[in-house]
Amino acid sequence: MKKAQDNVSVGAGGQFQVSAPKDLDPHLTTSPEIKLSPETRNRMSQDTEDRQRKTILTIRDLSIYYGESRAVNQVSLDIEERQITAIIGPSGCGKSTLLRACNRMNDFIPEVRIEGSISYHGKDLYGGNVDPVEVRRRIGMVFQKPNPFPKSIAKNVAWGPSINGYRGDLAALVEKSLRRAALWDEVKDRLNESALGLSGGQQQRLCIARALAMEPQLLLMDEPCSALDPISTSRIEDLIFELRERYTIIIVTHNMQQAARVSDMTAFLDTGVLIETGETDQVFTRPREKKTEDYVSGRFG
Repeated sequence: MKKAQDNVSVGAGGQFQVSAPKDLDPHLTTSPEIKLSPETRNRMSQDTEDRQRKTILTIRDLSIYYGESRAVNQVSLDIEERQITAIIGPSGCGKSTLLRACNRMNDFIPEVRIEGSISYHGKDLYGGNVDPVEVRRRIGMVFQKPNPFPKSIAKNVAWGPSINGYRGDLAALVEKSLRRAALWDEVKDRLNESALGLSGGQQQRLCIARALAMEPQLLLMDEPCSALDPISTSRIEDLIFELRERYTIIIVTHNMQQAARVSDMTAFLDTGVLIETGETDQVFTRPREKKTEDYVSGRFG
């Protein structure tokens, strides 16, 4: 093999200079072009998008009291847009109380008071000039048990927008909302029939459509599948995952398998204290806290 010529010389000022050996194959000194597969490019694009996601809801040092009893204790949590965040924990740990605070539903309970702050797009939701009705329009909620109004299917969906001054095409809004809730094909010929005649799973999807009709950016779900059979639960879970493309979702669930299936992020509460939060896969497979590991492995709760 031919030996490379010396490529070290002394320049002006006595400084050493290094140049590429002249007798080496030029292809060995040229960086090869890196070609990425479409799958890799898509994954890199998604990773960039994930890094650019904005925080839509900021909870800081939040404590919530029922009279003198503290149900939520100094919780701080960030909710990022277009992600599903699951809040898990044993019964009575403060999950639903924390969720209801995010759109001021606790205001209806006279003895409830809060300390700390919740900001939505940087605005304090409990500020003196904030209208709670407007908060609930922008941050919708679906409850544990389906609660359709004793009205027609169409009026259930149209009711909220109509009393809030919606001036567009209500029929088109009803159809769009029912489609987004994956219910349109099942009820399009029954829109004037009572919503109370729907099955439990259909009623819950109707309640989701009713919330979506208000065009919220953030959707709160308080154990939305707890009263449903396994087939209806599966359909609701599929729907939740589809809604992630348009909405930010916070779901409270006692079902850890459900949290692992549908959520991007998970927050674990116990006795009102936020024990751990992180990406769902990390929380369930590599928890940082011993108490989290005990809970997700079924040792308590």
